[in-house]
Amino acid sequence: MHTDAQKHAAPHGTDIQMTYVEAIVQAQIEEMDRDERVILMGEDVSIYGRGKLFERFGKRRVWNMPISEGGFTGLAIGAAISGLRPIVDLSTASFVYLASDQIINQASKLRFMTGGQIDIPIVFRCFMYSAGSMAAQHADRPYPLFMNVPGLKIISPTSAADIKGLMKSAIRDGDPVLVFEDARLWSLEGDVPTDPDRVIPIGKADVKREGRDVTLVAIAGAIRPTIEAVDALTEEGVSVEVIDPRTLKPLDHEAVKMSVAKTGRLVIVENGHRVCNVGSEIAAVMAEEAFDLLRRPILRLSAPDIHVPFSPALEKGFFPTKDDIAAAVRRLL
Repeated sequence: MHTDAQKHAAPHGTDIQMTYVEAIVQAQIEEMDRDERVILMGEDVSIYGRGKLFERFGKRRVWNMPISEGGFTGLAIGAAISGLRPIVDLSTASFVYLASDQIINQASKLRFMTGGQIDIPIVFRCFMYSAGSMAAQHADRPYPLFMNVPGLKIISPTSAADIKGLMKSAIRDGDPVLVFEDARLWSLEGDVPTDPDRVIPIGKADVKREGRDVTLVAIAGAIRPTIEAVDALTEEGVSVEVIDPRTLKPLDHEAVKMSVAKTGRLVIVENGHRVCNVGSEIAAVMAEEAFDLLRRPILRLSAPDIHVPFSPALEKGFFPTKDDIAAAVRRLL
C-alpha cells in the first residue's frame, strides 16, 4: 500500500497500487483539480476516505448535507442547470428511491423537454451491500429500475482502475450518470494509472479473462465469486471467458456477442433480483440478435425474488456463490 504522498508524487504514465475506494476518491480529486465547476454534496461525505476532499477543497466545494435525499438531489440538479458539475453522494443504494423523483422526472427529462437547451452534467453515487446483515431496507440493488429510464447512463465497474477511469468519464459527461458501487469491492487493490487524463469510455465492456468454452458475464460484486469459480474450473480444464460490462446503460452487447460467437454458451451472474434485471436484458438481446451463435440455452444466476434477509444464516446463501456459478457452467458443457 502506498501513502497519499506517494500517490500524488507518482509520475504520469505509471500505475500505482490502490484500493477500489481510494481510486474513487482519487478520481474526484483529479477532476475537482481539473475543473473548478465540479462540486461534491451528499450524506456522510467526510467518511469512507472522503475526508481528503474536505481537506483539499474546503466547505466551498464539498457540502455535507442534511439527510433529505430528495431535497439535496433537487438542489444539485438546479446547480447543474446553472453551470456547475455536481457529484451527489447518496450513500446506501436503497436511499436512491428517496431521490428517484428528482432523478427520473427532472434530471433524465429536462434536456429532452427543453429541446436540448438544458444540459444536466451530474453524477449520482451510491453503494450496495451484499453482506453484514444490512437487512431489506439497506441492501437493494436499484439499478434495473433506472435502466428503464431514457436519458440516464449507469456504471458499475469491478476494478480499481476501471472505477477511476469511468468515474472521471462520468464527471466529464454532459448527461446524468448513476454510479452503483458494490461495497464488497471497496477493499480490492489493483494497478491504477496515475495519468489524470486517462479515462475509460462509458459503454465499453472489458474481458477480464479470455476463454473458449463458456462466456460468463459478471455484474458488479458478482465478479468475486465468479473469478473464484473460474479459477476452480480452470483446474478442471474448463476455459471460461469472463466479461465485465462495466457500464449497465448503455450495455455493450457487441462485446457479449463476440464472445458468444467463440464459445456458443452464455451464463450471466448478478446479485440483483431475478425479475427484469441486467441478465434479463442481456439474455433478451442475445436471443434476438445472436440465437444462431448459441449451442445451449442461456443461464442466469441472481438473487431470488424476495427481500434481502437480516439473518446471517439466510444471507449467506442468498446471492450466487462460487459453487452455484461453477455448477451453472458445468451444466452447459
